[in-house]
Amino acid sequence: MNAYEKLKTARRNGRPLGSDYINAMITERLDLCGDRRFAEDSAIVAGIGLLDDVPVTYIAIDKGHDLNERVKKNFGCVKPEGYRTALRLMKEAEKFRRPVICFVDTLGAFPGADGEERGQGQAIAENIMEMMGLKTPVISVIIGEGGSGGALALASASKVYMLENAVYSVITPEGCASILYKDAGRVAEAAEALRITAQDMVDQGVAEEIIPENFDDFPAMCADITARLLADIDAMSSLSGEEIVQNRYARFRRIGAYTEV
Repeated sequence: MNAYEKLKTARRNGRPLGSDYINAMITERLDLCGDRRFAEDSAIVAGIGLLDDVPVTYIAIDKGHDLNERVKKNFGCVKPEGYRTALRLMKEAEKFRRPVICFVDTLGAFPGADGEERGQGQAIAENIMEMMGLKTPVISVIIGEGGSGGALALASASKVYMLENAVYSVITPEGCASILYKDAGRVAEAAEALRITAQDMVDQGVAEEIIPENFDDFPAMCADITARLLADIDAMSSLSGEEIVQNRYARFRRIGAYTEV
């Protein structure tokens, strides 16, 4: 499939959402919500639970399964209070040395005026800044769309996985086509130029690995993801908080680096 076909696949109705992965992979769950400043954002599903037998903090962006849910969850476009909720739980995870698992699926942060009034840009920037210094492992899985800073606010991680048909981009291809080509109809061309596919992200060092999709046997697919996450958590369990931060910093410094021959 080309980039535009993968984009349509990532957006396809019926594709498992963040809450589906949490339900399949996390046991003994305690959902936590609210930013302790303004409100609860239904687009964020988060809390603490067990990944196999390992205590973790889980955070997912959820688009909703039907129209009523999607409206309630802003179609997966997180508001400032959602990002502040996520940050509150990540800081709590750091305090108790719990790994953080994030499931990302959003076309971008909520673009409405009320989000801007409550500091949308600042909320995203604070998440990115604080995540870079978290002294506990953070592993993010792009399960559908990874759109702009709205996704990066939950993906400034120690390790990033992408499902094989997931996409990750600085802007939606529709937005890119409208701005650069002055023609939203050239979305397929924009998608190709943006290099948004999982393979593109691995090639550029933005993501470490691609996870095969097997929605016909979703439990087996989730078991595979669980095994990958547990292996990563075990590998990082011997590192000090300072080493975790240094490794994460080095990971992001490598992105975009090249040598001339």
